Amino acid sequence: MSGANGASDAREQVLAELRDGEKFCLLSHEHPDGDALGSLVAMRGILRALGKDVLVFVAPTEFPLPDEYGFFDFGDAISAAPADVMERTIVFLDCGNLDRNPAGGAVPPGSRIVNIDHHHDNTRFGIVNHVVSDASSTAEIVWDLMHGLGVAPTLEVAEALYVGLITDTGRFMYENTGPRAHVMAAELIEAGVEVHAVYHRIYEGMPFGKLALLARGLANVERHDDGLLTITRLSRADFEESGAEESYSEGVVDHLRSVRGTAVAGLVRELLGDGKDGTRKVSLRATDDRVDVSRIAREQGGGGHRQAAGFTTDLAWDELVDFIRGAVAAQLGELAASR
Repeated sequence: MSGANGASDAREQVLAELRDGEKFCLLSHEHPDGDALGSLVAMRGILRALGKDVLVFVAPTEFPLPDEYGFFDFGDAISAAPADVMERTIVFLDCGNLDRNPAGGAVPPGSRIVNIDHHHDNTRFGIVNHVVSDASSTAEIVWDLMHGLGVAPTLEVAEALYVGLITDTGRFMYENTGPRAHVMAAELIEAGVEVHAVYHRIYEGMPFGKLALLARGLANVERHDDGLLTITRLSRADFEESGAEESYSEGVVDHLRSVRGTAVAGLVRELLGDGKDGTRKVSLRATDDRVDVSRIAREQGGGGHRQAAGFTTDLAWDELVDFIRGAVAAQLGELAASR
């Protein structure tokens, strides 16, 4: 995990921050996924095992959590800056840049920020930045730090780490799955994780509204440029008529990425809620290693990984599709020109 000297130094600096600090506040990115939520729960448990005073910030707009993550216990989460925020070390987990910070004024200027992440385009916004871009997940980094701190995982911590691992590796199918991911999984199973029970919570028992929304997403699929781009969209009406919550769109894009000939799969969905009319969230997945979708996302103010990234936009559908098509073509053209 430590890799080159820089990463090793950062790891030791983070371990020192976690050992020496007494009061912490943990945060992740907006619209937290399994890796973000699992890393928050795990780090909370690890620090409390060391006797630390730990708060977890989750914006009120994130509740209720997506159905598959409802079993995580965030009953003690805070949604506003604590009075002693400047006395606390602020630990960001799985957050590539402060623009994805959902906390607003909960992190005032001058806060002591520790940044723990695996996004290769992380902006290194902390006083300590432990960014391990070849880690399968932020959960894998937290697992490594847990070892460095000499903490044995409780079942809650082990399950949280396992959720972070399997969701960010696509159940060990994505290219970011390395040998350490399997070593980590084996250790967590030995710690008591029941694989089938976790799988059932995350991937089975879906509400009917999620299936109905998926049907609409598949019905709206378009293919462009001989299938290099496979993309679909979901409108507010699709959500309302399906009886679907906003989080039910999670996973739709993964069905598109499996289509033969696809280099980039995309899901474009209208954001729900007051004041968001016309704003869309774009989720991109690359299945061709010649394309880095995080580059495409960054052009629109977003970010992510080479294989999975996203952004929000006010572009109309046709403009948005043309932008993505052009960005994919440009990357493929760059590669061809370099040969």
